[in-house]
Amino acid sequence: MFTTDYYTLVAGLREYTLDSDTKGFDARAIVSKILDGVTADDAREVRLFYAWYDCENLAALRAGRSAYNPLGNLSREELEEELAAPRRLPEALARVVCAYADPEGEEAETVDTAQPFEKSLFAAYYDLAARSRSHFLREWSAFDRNLRNVAAAVTARAAGRPVEEVTVGSGDVVEQLQRSSAADFGLRGELPYIDAVIAAVNDEANLLEKEHRIDLVRWNEAVELATFDYFDLNAILSYLVRIGIVARWTQLDAARGREMFRRLISELDGRELIEKEN
Repeated sequence: MFTTDYYTLVAGLREYTLDSDTKGFDARAIVSKILDGVTADDAREVRLFYAWYDCENLAALRAGRSAYNPLGNLSREELEEELAAPRRLPEALARVVCAYADPEGEEAETVDTAQPFEKSLFAAYYDLAARSRSHFLREWSAFDRNLRNVAAAVTARAAGRPVEEVTVGSGDVVEQLQRSSAADFGLRGELPYIDAVIAAVNDEANLLEKEHRIDLVRWNEAVELATFDYFDLNAILSYLVRIGIVARWTQLDAARGREMFRRLISELDGRELIEKEN
């Protein structure tokens, strides 16, 4: 498959980031600049990446929660319209919304509406991302689902709840999480980061410290998955993962937000990227 290289765009990401200080870090402005600079096909993949936040926002809205993540593709008003009659969502996600709106309707025949809405919606998202054109998005979505399932399984086990109630999707990792009684769920050989995630969930009473340790696992994975991608869509998506983490921590903890911001800048030296490619 042919890919488009975005030499000028990627080399300029450092400047885009430097335009924002951590006090008013505007991740959406950076995303908009990127969407304007990539092809229509690649823009669809970027929007698919951000559809995860649409799922988060839809689940919150349907549950009557006020939480809203501005990194999603859709505004609050658009989300309300989608819950009433989906038109903008990817087909797989729209099918879930319609199935829960009308459990006797045609769409419900392919959706297990006995599951909580949120689980079905995210399962549909991860299945959709697994078919992405971008190898980064395919691998990132698999990693993200596994990491979240591991964290949820550890928490459920500690609380004495059935793990199957909290895991999303299916497959070997999910089955192992649901049936294993081992401390690492028998997954140490398959998921190299599992010890770090389990330790973070089990050892930290401080919620922010726990989230910080898990986000460092995410950050490192985003870098690793794009190790040999310098100027293409995969490099851009890796950058966007880190942009999202920086944006989150500028809200949660100013000092850590600045720390991650500096790390992001140090990893975005355009001259270094050119030297690596050559």
